[in-house]
Amino acid sequence: MVKQRLHALFLGALIAMAAPLCYAQYSTDWLANTYGTLAAHVGNAARSMWVSPEGVIYTASLWDENEGGVAIYQNGKSIGSIGINSEFQGGAITGNATSIFAALQFGNPAGTGSVARYNRVTGQRDLVINVSVWNAVSRGDVITGLATSGSLLYVSDTFSNRVRVFTTDGGWQRDIGVSSPGALAVDGTGNLWVARESAGTVVEFSPAGATLNTIQMPVGSRPSSLYFDAWSGQLMIGDQGPDMNIKLYNIAGTPTQVGTFGVQGGYLDTTTGTKGQVGDKRFTRVVGIGRDAAGNLYVLNNPWGGGWDLGRNGATDLHAYDSAGNLQWKLQSLNFEGVAAPDPATDGAYFYGGSHIYTGTAGGTFVANTIDPFTYPSDPRLNMNDTQRDEHFGQLVTVGGNRILVASGQNPDTFYFFHFNAANGYIAIPDASLPGTAFNTNIKVTGGFCIDSRGDVWAGLDRTNHIYHYPLTGFDSNGKPTWGPAVTISIPQSIRPLTRIIYLPESDTMILAQGIAGSWDWTAMQTRIEVYHGWSAGNTSKPDPVINITSANPKSITAAGNYLFLGYVHTVPNIDAFNLTTGQLDTTLINTSAGTVDVGNDVDSMYGLRAYLRSTGEYVVTKDNYNGSSIVVYRWTP
Repeated sequence: MVKQRLHALFLGALIAMAAPLCYAQYSTDWLANTYGTLAAHVGNAARSMWVSPEGVIYTASLWDENEGGVAIYQNGKSIGSIGINSEFQGGAITGNATSIFAALQFGNPAGTGSVARYNRVTGQRDLVINVSVWNAVSRGDVITGLATSGSLLYVSDTFSNRVRVFTTDGGWQRDIGVSSPGALAVDGTGNLWVARESAGTVVEFSPAGATLNTIQMPVGSRPSSLYFDAWSGQLMIGDQGPDMNIKLYNIAGTPTQVGTFGVQGGYLDTTTGTKGQVGDKRFTRVVGIGRDAAGNLYVLNNPWGGGWDLGRNGATDLHAYDSAGNLQWKLQSLNFEGVAAPDPATDGAYFYGGSHIYTGTAGGTFVANTIDPFTYPSDPRLNMNDTQRDEHFGQLVTVGGNRILVASGQNPDTFYFFHFNAANGYIAIPDASLPGTAFNTNIKVTGGFCIDSRGDVWAGLDRTNHIYHYPLTGFDSNGKPTWGPAVTISIPQSIRPLTRIIYLPESDTMILAQGIAGSWDWTAMQTRIEVYHGWSAGNTSKPDPVINITSANPKSITAAGNYLFLGYVHTVPNIDAFNLTTGQLDTTLINTSAGTVDVGNDVDSMYGLRAYLRSTGEYVVTKDNYNGSSIVVYRWTP
């Protein structure tokens, strides 16, 4: 009996020792946000900024899933927020010693043509000012500029071609006629400066509204933000045209440009870095400028990307500099409702999203913005009329040293293809779409999509009951891929209606997931997944194994090596790893870093998971986290 008890104790000790070892086989990390927790995370897609004299920074966004749309920062940390997540339009914000003024979102009182005042101490709204008759615009900014001076509030009512002047208590004073007004600033003498972004000009008005001077900026300039710098007496103009910098003007007398801040050409410059590469002064589109009483300068960038849903438009990229222009810190939130794929060419060290590239750990490093709006103005990732709202979900393959990026939306029926080459650096060059002429079809993709590691495309075209296989035929001298005519394969009856496709060429394995018969929701998954070994060799009818999912609401799948990874919607954030040989659930990736990394609620997207098997045997799995505006990264060695 003693020997048995000792044996049991010894066995128990071994189990206790083994448990943490098994648990430690994977780690939980994040990318695309400076901070990994909800409490500390940097807010989503900030598009305007105001800085108080004491260095408190207020940014406005159309949407942040888990906090107010006006985020508040100081000394490189989040210190709270104002409002609810869907309260603000995001395009304009200003403040004074006691209040914040911000443009309201469509659906709020008086709609997109109104401005609300908030108490800076309590964060409570205490006034709504109706500004414009354009109060039901859902996909654009009506209020495009805000500024205060003493007891006056200036508001750009862009569609009405006027700047409206109110008291800070909401009393209307006068209107100043100006075509398509945008960003505003008031100088030390009380004169008003109005940016006309599309015209490339900044116009000066007296306090009474008389036209004074006009700054005609260089050809191609698009003045997107203004700030009167009391330290230098200069007007600072953020230019989101090809120069991508801040221009400094002496405004005593006739306005004269006296300098710049930031690299000429910004992130597209090729003399100080690779084209597309972001950096300390390699700006993207500058949408906010401010300085505190200590002389620290703050620059808010909104990197290019996103469509009509302005809550997914670009990202938050806030830089703080000392009075000498030296970088002090950055705050970045680079992803919302999107995911990045591990890059095979770097063995999973880099990650490609629909618009951005990342690397590193614990928030990682923002490497590049892959959109060039000047060379490729028709890039679908800039299309304000795209029905998908954004293309922030990235899929990436590397074939013979050539990268192919596929970008799509949250629940897409259309996929966009891009390539890269040395001359364009990190810029993703638009090539084709599916459906589209390159694939000779206008039928939407509702039965699953896959670009495999050979660059071949597999798609379930709507209501055809066939899988369409488009083989990659090669690349031209610039790296542009082409595909051959589709080879059609009848979808096995046992898996109809089909909703997901994954093909692994290395093992000739096809993975097919079933949709819900008769459902309007073609994006939803049923509980059956079939695995076909030897698919291209001819086995298109005998799945082995068949994976029967027992957890509720499967939503997204990805695969690499010998594992299928599955995520769920409206339930848990867990990722299940199924063995493709046995069909068994081998492990569940939960959160090994609770308290330091938020992993979100679920996977609320069809292609919100990506996976890659590194040369070391480690699986890297990425997951969309719309809660924390980040990308969760699991690293697992079976």
